[in-house]
Amino acid sequence: MDYNKLANLLFPQIKKTPEDYEAIYPPRDLPEGAKVTRLGPSPTGFIHLGNLYGAFADERLAHQSGGVFYLRIEDTDDKREVQGAVPAVINALHHFGVNFDEGATLTGETGDYGPYYQSQRGEIYQCFAKKLVAMGLAYPCFMTEDEIQAIRDQQEKDKLNPGIYGEYARHRDLSFEEVVERISQGQEYVVRFRSQGDPERHFSVEDGIRGVLSMPENDQDVVILKKTGIPTYHFAHVVDDHLMRTTHVLRGEEWLSSLPIHVALFEALGWEPPVYCHTTVLMKMDGETKRKLSKRKDPELSLEYYKKEGYHPAGVREYLMTILNSNFEEWRIANPEAPIEAFAFSTDKMSNSGTLFDLDKLNDVCKDVLARMTAEEILFYMLNWAREYQPALAELMAANDEKMLRIFSIDRGGEKPRKDLIYCRQIFHFISYFFDDHFIIEGSYPENVSWRDAKEILNRYFQTYDPNDDQDQWFEKVRTITADLGYAVKPKDFKKNPDQYKGHVGHVSNVIRMAITGRTMSPDLWEIQQIMGLEQVRGRIAQAFQDIG
Repeated sequence: MDYNKLANLLFPQIKKTPEDYEAIYPPRDLPEGAKVTRLGPSPTGFIHLGNLYGAFADERLAHQSGGVFYLRIEDTDDKREVQGAVPAVINALHHFGVNFDEGATLTGETGDYGPYYQSQRGEIYQCFAKKLVAMGLAYPCFMTEDEIQAIRDQQEKDKLNPGIYGEYARHRDLSFEEVVERISQGQEYVVRFRSQGDPERHFSVEDGIRGVLSMPENDQDVVILKKTGIPTYHFAHVVDDHLMRTTHVLRGEEWLSSLPIHVALFEALGWEPPVYCHTTVLMKMDGETKRKLSKRKDPELSLEYYKKEGYHPAGVREYLMTILNSNFEEWRIANPEAPIEAFAFSTDKMSNSGTLFDLDKLNDVCKDVLARMTAEEILFYMLNWAREYQPALAELMAANDEKMLRIFSIDRGGEKPRKDLIYCRQIFHFISYFFDDHFIIEGSYPENVSWRDAKEILNRYFQTYDPNDDQDQWFEKVRTITADLGYAVKPKDFKKNPDQYKGHVGHVSNVIRMAITGRTMSPDLWEIQQIMGLEQVRGRIAQAFQDIG
């Protein structure tokens, strides 16, 4: 077989050579040790937490090493493509602070290694497919879907590995004349890789997360170009990662089974493969068992869930780093004020046995992150979120911006700042009692305070409350009411002698708290009333007095 003649027969339109593309896309001029990473989503419309998890790792690897992080759109499967998916992916990742140095953008492309849409790189793939044909490492296969299905059925019946290999690769050794004859008859064909592997032999490759892996060689004659001339993922990503000079590829563990194919393709083309880093799937506890996060069952898998709820991107990133690197939490304790970018991210600290996602832990991390923010930062984010998801609420907050800043400033400074704010929807619910139109009773009055005492407490409080009192003066008045009605001024006195008192000052305070906030727990009550003002406080007390009856 004259393989050069076959290559020219199959690809008469391809004039550029592999050497031409090597010159067009030369090695990048980067510092020693700089990493080049990429995100390669398919435009199928669903961007999820796993994508963000991987993208954040990619971004950290590249940027902390002085390298490049780029976005490549892997859009060779036009049947599954969703209109508007690419802007959705870019906007979602940008929202969570993942930004690219080059690649696809909302307004086109940026960078010297494009096109960054695989659908626009057809001639490049065909050039390298032509090279493999010319080397005798690829061939046209004319088998129909029915023939391939018959082979699969027989292999299943015989309990053999499925695929086109060995005796099942029926067109592997067609003569040039047979190929010409089939093409002249209008028979369609794919281009298959002519595997040189033997599954009885093993090869070793070092995974950036899992260490050295030993795997059987690939013996599958996989399709590299479809009948349309469009490449498969196997072939396209090998060509692109080489020409775009990718050094590290983070991808899900579902691709581990394809690694022998990809290594074989890199070897056939004479290229050094990137460092593959196979991540684990995101899991969650479902009762006593772990299971994979599901699009159907778990709304928290979608990034849109976090946007709608109003999770601050900094909180989500901080949590992802806790599950990306096992030593991050220890580092954060030692560096509570340091930016997350100061942490030395490493793939060898990533889990290789299933990553557990915990929404409660995410909420705890978000509390810590928001506790480090200023009132101004929180209000700014709340307003932006509300403008998109709750416009009426945005108008309310904007009209009361000074009040909002005072609300978010309660217990914000000091060594132990408050940690009760999590995400926007929860935050507004948490502070909603400040606004009469959103005020609802959520708690209940203390059980050991009678309705008669509750009314008397509120009556006396109404008569004595003065917004000009400082915190000590205010609390002294509460103590006086407490003592006059037979409650212990000090909780420890009630604990020691419960028969001598009706309750203690905390119970009396909670009657007042319930009347003003509708809840049994709140930040500093004196500060809340300072923000509300005399008229609103008295209005709440009077209404509660009537409601008790």
